Amino acid sequence: MARDFRLLDTFRRNRTALENHLIDGLVDGRVSRREFIRHGSLLGLSLPFLGGVGAAAGFGLAPTQAIAQGAPGATIRVACQMPAAAIDPVTVIDIGGLLMLQQVGEFLCLDGPDLILRPMLAESWKPNDKGDVWTFTLRKGVKFHSGGEMKADDVVATFDRLTDTGNASSALSVFRGVLQKGATRKVDDHTVEFHLDAPNGNFPYLVSSDNFTSIILPASYAGDYEQTFDGTGPFKLDSYRAKVGASFVRNEDYWGEKALPARTEFTFFSDIQPQLLALRGGQVDIINIVPVLHTVALAGDPNIEVVGLPAVSHTQLHMRCDMDPFKDPRVRRAVALSIDRPKLVEGLKKSRAQVGNDSPFAPAYPSTDKTVPQRERDLAQAKELLEAAGVGNGFKMILTSRQYLELPEHAQLVQAWVKEIGIEIDLNLLDNATFYGQSVFGQSPWLDSPMGLTVYGHRGVPNVYLTAPLGSEGKWNAAHFKNSQYDQLAESYIGALDLEAQKAAAGQIQRLLLEETPIISAYFSEHISAKSKSVSGVQATAMGQLYLDRASKA
Repeated sequence: MARDFRLLDTFRRNRTALENHLIDGLVDGRVSRREFIRHGSLLGLSLPFLGGVGAAAGFGLAPTQAIAQGAPGATIRVACQMPAAAIDPVTVIDIGGLLMLQQVGEFLCLDGPDLILRPMLAESWKPNDKGDVWTFTLRKGVKFHSGGEMKADDVVATFDRLTDTGNASSALSVFRGVLQKGATRKVDDHTVEFHLDAPNGNFPYLVSSDNFTSIILPASYAGDYEQTFDGTGPFKLDSYRAKVGASFVRNEDYWGEKALPARTEFTFFSDIQPQLLALRGGQVDIINIVPVLHTVALAGDPNIEVVGLPAVSHTQLHMRCDMDPFKDPRVRRAVALSIDRPKLVEGLKKSRAQVGNDSPFAPAYPSTDKTVPQRERDLAQAKELLEAAGVGNGFKMILTSRQYLELPEHAQLVQAWVKEIGIEIDLNLLDNATFYGQSVFGQSPWLDSPMGLTVYGHRGVPNVYLTAPLGSEGKWNAAHFKNSQYDQLAESYIGALDLEAQKAAAGQIQRLLLEETPIISAYFSEHISAKSKSVSGVQATAMGQLYLDRASKA
C-alpha cells in the first residue's frame, strides 16, 4: 500500500480539485477503496494506475472477464425474447431489440456488475471543475464493420441523433434536460466534449452501456439498421430474420482480442416455456432472462446452471396523480400500505430480491439514505387514509400490465391485497408490443393507464429513474406526477459531484416520495439467466446484455 500512496502523491499534482479530494480521502482513510473506485470511475480514474487498488477492481481488463474453459471456434446458441418491433438504434426500447443491438455495437464505457465504469470505446473521461463539461478520450484504431476508423465525428453524430427531439429517440428519457443536440463537440479526431445543460456528477453512466441505445454508429448512418447491423464489436451480422432469429460471426478485424466463438445464433420466442424446453432439450445453450418462478423447473437438471447477478431492476406500480381517485396522495399511500413486500420478495421472487421503499433508491446505491424508515404493511392505517380521502367504501380500478417475467403474478397479488382495504381491481394484461404502443403519451397503454405495472431494467446510477418516470417533463412519467419541489431535489442530486451531497439530496427525495407515492417500488430484483454447464465464459449483465466473446464449449 505504501507504493500506492507514492503513486497517488505523484498523480495528485496533475488532477482537478475534485479528483484530489477523492485521492486525499483514500490516503487519510475518509474514503474507502470501494468508494474511491466507485466515484473515481466517474472521473476517468478507471485506468490501472493504482497498482493493487486498480487491479482489485479489474481495471484495464477486457469488457468481459469470464474465463473460457473449452475450445474456441464453437457456435453459441441463445434463446431470447422476440424483439417487439424493427431493430432501430434510435427508438428501440424492448429487451429483445436491445440484446440484438449489443451483439454488434459498443459503448463509450461499460458498467460492470459492481456498478463501476470501465473503458470501452473511450479510454478515459474527466469533468471540468463545475461538472457541466465532460471530456472523453477515444480509443484509436477501432474500425466499423462497414470499414473506416471510429473517430470523434461518429461519436458526435451518434449523440446528436439520440438527442434530436424530432426523431422519437428513446434516449430522450436519459438526455432530456441533460444534453441537447449540438452540445456534443469534436475537439480533435480522438477527443469529444459533452457540454451539458447543467452539472451532472454521474454523466459518464449516461453514455455507457447503462444507456442501451448509445452504441456508437458511423456518422454516415441513415437508417435501415436491420440491413447492416453496423458497429465496432467482436461479432458482425450473418443474418437477421424478424420474428425468427439472428446469427452473427466473429469479426476478424476487431480492435481488441478476437472472439472465441466462430458463430452465435439467437432464436426468438414470445414465451418462456418453449425457451425452457429448448434449453433442457439441448437445442439452445443459454436463456438470456429467466423469470424467477421458472427457475424451479431447471433446478433439478444436472446439466443446467441458473445464474443470478446483483441488480437494481425493479417494478413500478404507477397511479395517475392527475385522475380521481389517485389525485389524493392519501389514496396512493393507502394502496402502498396494503402491499406485503416481504411476501413479494420471499414468495414471488424466491428471495432473489431486496425490499423496496417506493423510490428509485435501491439499497445497492452508495448514495441511498439508509436512515429513511422502511414502509411496512398497515391495513388499518390504509383504511383510515381512504376514509379521510372520502373513498372509505372503496372504488373500482383497472390495472394494466404486460405478459413479462413475474408481472402477471405480481399484478394478481396486488389485486388480492388491495381488496382487503375495499378496492376492486380488474387486470388488463397485454403483450409487450400492445402495452408499449408508440411509447408516447396518448398512444400507449403503459403511459396512459390510470394504474399500471411495469419493470425498469438495471442502471448503475439512479439518474434516469429520477427523471424519466418521475420528473414533471419525464418521457416515461406514467404517473403524470408533477411536483416542483421534487424536480428541484432531483436536479440537486444529479448535479452533485460528491457522495455526501448526493446522499443529502437522496434522503430528501426518498422522504418526499413516501409522502406523495406516485409509484410503488416494492422490490429490487436480481438478473437471472440460465445456461448449459458445457458452456463457459458467458458474461451476462444486469441490463439484459449478453457478452459472448469469451464463451466456449467443453
